[in-house]
Amino acid sequence: MSTDDFADDVHLVTGGAGFTGFKLGQKLADIGKKVILVDIVPPKWPLASNMTFVQCNLTKEQEVTSALRGANCVYHLASYGMSGKEHFNNKLIEEVNVRGTENVIQACLAHKIKRLVYTSSNNVVFGGQEISNGDETLPYLPLNKFLDHYSKTKRIAEQKVLEADKENVLRTCALRLGGVYGVGEQRHTPRVVNMTKNGLMVALFGTESLTDFLHVDNMVQAHILAAKALTKAEGCKSAGQAYFISDGAPINTFDFFRPLIKGLGYPMPTIAIPVWLMWFIALVLESVHFIVSGIYDFQPIFTRMEVLKMCVNNYFCIDKAKRELGYMPVKQNYLSDVLDDFIKQGFRKKETMKKPVVISMRWCVNIALSVIFTSFVLSYLQTLNFIHLEKLH
Repeated sequence: MSTDDFADDVHLVTGGAGFTGFKLGQKLADIGKKVILVDIVPPKWPLASNMTFVQCNLTKEQEVTSALRGANCVYHLASYGMSGKEHFNNKLIEEVNVRGTENVIQACLAHKIKRLVYTSSNNVVFGGQEISNGDETLPYLPLNKFLDHYSKTKRIAEQKVLEADKENVLRTCALRLGGVYGVGEQRHTPRVVNMTKNGLMVALFGTESLTDFLHVDNMVQAHILAAKALTKAEGCKSAGQAYFISDGAPINTFDFFRPLIKGLGYPMPTIAIPVWLMWFIALVLESVHFIVSGIYDFQPIFTRMEVLKMCVNNYFCIDKAKRELGYMPVKQNYLSDVLDDFIKQGFRKKETMKKPVVISMRWCVNIALSVIFTSFVLSYLQTLNFIHLEKLH
């Protein structure tokens, strides 16, 4: 992509210290743009000469207004609560994802910034129902149907961004991403590798369902094309629009990670667990977290939303992005570079003899809490069933 693709010079990326934000910033710098990375913490990677970093808390309106000064185009990637312990901090999720987005929009208007690209999620339309090759005509999921607050706030924020689109004032669009992966991704892939290494990847579930993944190179391409399509030179054709973005190659989650797991020398699980059981386990894990979170840092291995993403068809058509943006995935379910990176980090299985699984004290406590809570729930259900039977007699 040439430097002539944009008429302006300063491109700002919120969430610029994160994996996806920094990758986008790097590419923008490579094509000759002045890049401002905005985040609450500094990036851990070195900056190019035409990249600068501004520390900013998106929930603070004045900080956001100051941080966005001088930008010509804004990519709003920053969000909070996708996974891990932050996934259950509803108050901060709301503050960052909704109020933070409102602050970004207001700062764009205050500084007369003409273009805003919002990084959304395909979860804005998904709540556990089967979606096969869904497109942008799908309605938003009703707010009371969301299983997690993160997805709910992404839907609210996306609507606010698209509603802010106004000719000759601020042009906006939203990109609904699949699960992003690539060398350096810090959330999902490392968790899968560590679970496998620690002997916790013991069963399969939802092996017939398909979902979308998105290589970070494709993610970067889509953002730059979307911003370009907001210019007057391109007829502002992406203005007010949402686009599903993925590798365009739906795949089962276990099949996606299979080359990585086997490439590191570990076997794939052979035991299959019913989806309903995984759902129940996830419910138990989430319940234990809410009960003990005030006194113990219990982190669920997975959530109900993650079970649904793995067990129910949820993949989307990218034809609109291809047609209107010129988007074309350059990599599809490509984990070769990720595998090489984990091998370099020393994650390849070294032992030749089978060794017993070593479970840390933390895991023992987590398992014990889950078992105790499950026993309590089952006992309660049995008591209710007994009372019901007594009434029948």
